Amino acid sequence: MKIKGLAMLGIGKIGWIEKEAPKCGPLDALVRPIVVAPCTSDIHTVWEGAIGERTDMILGHETVGEVMEVGELVEDFKKGDKVIVPAITPDWGDINSQRGFPMHSGGPLGGWKFSNFKDGVFAELFHVNEADANLALLPEGVDPVSAVMITDMTTTGFHAAELADVKLGDTVCVIGIGPVGLNAVMGANLMGASHIYAVGSRPNCIKVAKEYGATGIINYKEGDIVEQVIAKTGVQGVDKVLIAGGNVDTFAQAIKMLKPGGIIGSVNYLGSGEFIRIPRIEWEVGMGHKSIHAGLTPGGRNRMEKLTSLVEAGKYDPSKLITHTFEGFDKMEEALLLMKDKPTDLIKPVVIIDW
Repeated sequence: MKIKGLAMLGIGKIGWIEKEAPKCGPLDALVRPIVVAPCTSDIHTVWEGAIGERTDMILGHETVGEVMEVGELVEDFKKGDKVIVPAITPDWGDINSQRGFPMHSGGPLGGWKFSNFKDGVFAELFHVNEADANLALLPEGVDPVSAVMITDMTTTGFHAAELADVKLGDTVCVIGIGPVGLNAVMGANLMGASHIYAVGSRPNCIKVAKEYGATGIINYKEGDIVEQVIAKTGVQGVDKVLIAGGNVDTFAQAIKMLKPGGIIGSVNYLGSGEFIRIPRIEWEVGMGHKSIHAGLTPGGRNRMEKLTSLVEAGKYDPSKLITHTFEGFDKMEEALLLMKDKPTDLIKPVVIIDW
């Protein structure tokens, strides 16, 4: 059987292709998407070649879907179940998973399979490894359109706050308030930060940042962001910096606004650049106890269930991220190109698929 999907044909090129349908292993599942969302990571992958050449690889790693087939050893899911599919689907028996880094099972970034080294979810049917460990049932009452944000945007943004070890009363600066940065604001807020300064300029992002807990906005169009943060916090700066945007030079800004002993939590996908430069003096000549923790978000079933429980409890509303909605499988290309073009009113587009 053939399936259709929206693929990376090569660096800088996308298009619709047909492929043989994936096979379902004994522990696995085959799922068809009912809601998908394109990601800035797709843009870095295709148009910047950030992870190298990929040929005829189906894109996409954010979806809520319907189970179409399960392997004979799958216990907790069945055909017809509506499921949240995390962007990161680790191999849970791998040694790196046992070390506490399942996102790197099989090697660096190995838990990120969809649209990295395995066909993604922008297809009529896609494969999920270790279904019992990597799928989460969509609870009744949780909108699948909102839930698709949890698969990547929520977990990644919250992970920035986890990487920085945000604690009760911490003063935090979040650099970049696209969808991931907005979730970094929300994560810092839930973890007990006091003052949260969000760096951005787009009015709709600023609005959501404030709704998610930002207490101040730093507009990079109005001057140097380090100077603005120092003006608000005093000469020592902030306890924690969460990086969800920018480039290889952003780390220098983060170091400069960080207190001695502070931590940077970065979840930014660096699509280009060769080196990250750290300013020697502001790093207190290497002796300031300023740490950088950067990494790919965790994935898997438990992570999705925990984050979804925040939605069920009314403590977090991911629907605030969604600004553009498309309907129909064939609209995935339009939604992806919108993510590439990034009009000023965009936070996140989704595509609803009615089979």
